[in-house]
Amino acid sequence: MERVDAYVGLGSNLESPADNVRAAFEALEALPETELAARSALYGSAPMGPAEQPDYVNAVARMHTGLQPLALLDELQRIEREAGRVRGGERWGPRTLDLDLLLYGDRVIREERLTVPHPGVTERAFVLVPLAAIGPDLVLPGGQSVAALAAGLGQCGVWPLEQGTA
Repeated sequence: MERVDAYVGLGSNLESPADNVRAAFEALEALPETELAARSALYGSAPMGPAEQPDYVNAVARMHTGLQPLALLDELQRIEREAGRVRGGERWGPRTLDLDLLLYGDRVIREERLTVPHPGVTERAFVLVPLAAIGPDLVLPGGQSVAALAAGLGQCGVWPLEQGTA
């Protein structure tokens, strides 16, 4: 079975956010047909949405997976639910856990439930900084360098909280 590198963005700002992200790394590692290949450091970031919410803890994971994109999305949403995530709330509002499928190999996916690369990947420092840390030579479908995109945004509202294991 073919395995691809998939990158997942992790975020939390409720109920011990750093612990939620660490637990999500463990849950990702336990996925079927999947190996957690690297995890970024944890980063703090100001909320992107409503200002009246706590700061976020963000990270990125690189996984080697044999799961197909929608099966992987289903697993990510299951992990979110198990962490207490309730969908349908305020857009960009506070959450116990947010897992976004950022990249799935070099594939471009446009389906009702899934868009890859993730639509916000090129403009969000809280995604690009940890993504560049574990994939410094990573190039997005279409040819954009993740490192160059991250450098263009700078640390822009993102600060390191701990070391990763790239």
